[in-house]
Amino acid sequence: MEAERELGCTILPARTLRASDKFAVERAFGGIKTLLFEHLLGSTGTDVADRGADPERDAVLTLAQMENLIASWIVKIWQNRILGEYAPCWGPGEGHSPNSLFVVAMQQGGWSLQIPEPQSYYKVLRKHRVKIHPRRGVKILGLYYRSEVLDDPRYLLPSERGGKHAGKWVVHSDRRDRRQAFFQDPVDHDTWHTLRWTGLPPEGEVPAFSDKSAAALLAEVRARKLAPRSDEELLPVLVELLGVTTPVDQWPTQRAKRERKRDRAARSRESERAGQAAADRAKATEPSPPPGGPASEVTRAVDSSRRRRREAAARREPVAPPLLHDSLRRPGLFLLPPVTDLPEDRPSKESM
Repeated sequence: MEAERELGCTILPARTLRASDKFAVERAFGGIKTLLFEHLLGSTGTDVADRGADPERDAVLTLAQMENLIASWIVKIWQNRILGEYAPCWGPGEGHSPNSLFVVAMQQGGWSLQIPEPQSYYKVLRKHRVKIHPRRGVKILGLYYRSEVLDDPRYLLPSERGGKHAGKWVVHSDRRDRRQAFFQDPVDHDTWHTLRWTGLPPEGEVPAFSDKSAAALLAEVRARKLAPRSDEELLPVLVELLGVTTPVDQWPTQRAKRERKRDRAARSRESERAGQAAADRAKATEPSPPPGGPASEVTRAVDSSRRRRREAAARREPVAPPLLHDSLRRPGLFLLPPVTDLPEDRPSKESM
């Protein structure tokens, strides 16, 4: 509904559990189910009595193949079907289809193409009314986000907003990727600032995580009775929940054969949603994603997490031991230095 408001669409409210209020939508989904889904292998249906013996084994279409199949079916069959009793009253017996009605509508009213602006992506995201902390940034659903932009003195004061959320600032977040949030400049509304999660390392990569993983992270922290001083201490727990901080025999390359199908699907789904969220943003302001898929992201996260822990454990740079021939050439500790090595200001025996 928020996206429809931003795009200027007309919203017709419907009552809950009242199919008669949105009969056109329900009829469309019912037609897709009876005309297409019931003829596919692995169809489960709305009733368990309609399912086969093993529907998951019969499912052979990937998500991309399913999307292509539905789009092709809509173009070739759904839009070309004869409406029958649903034909318009001004054309009885003419055999109209949705495509023919679309052509008639374009001839009557024309076509006005409007390309949405790249900033439309940020406007339709979920809104949060929060206060800006001087040092930690903004807190969104238990996680803190910050950027150098928030150091501006005007953001340290309450917002000029009134009403129910008086004095608060509006920050947008994407459910699919919780690694960053977005803040609109109050002066230049076409400028959006990216607020990074304070738990992200300055270097290295962290796999994308959604609202579900963020809620699991906070629940795990409460279960362990941890009191982190900053979100940087939450990163090891998040990496552990994502399944990357594991023994060698359970690394992603070794665990792929034994891992449950549900876990692999959930991880792939989060990575796909994060990639889709990055594609929805303006390409000019976003860096190019690293090559590889979810497996390469997990591998890079493992390496960067271990490197940071090693650097934190070693407070000073280790010094290599001297070579054997260098130690043999050094003079003994109990040998007196020669006379030539004495300082000039120190009197010798002859002068005394």
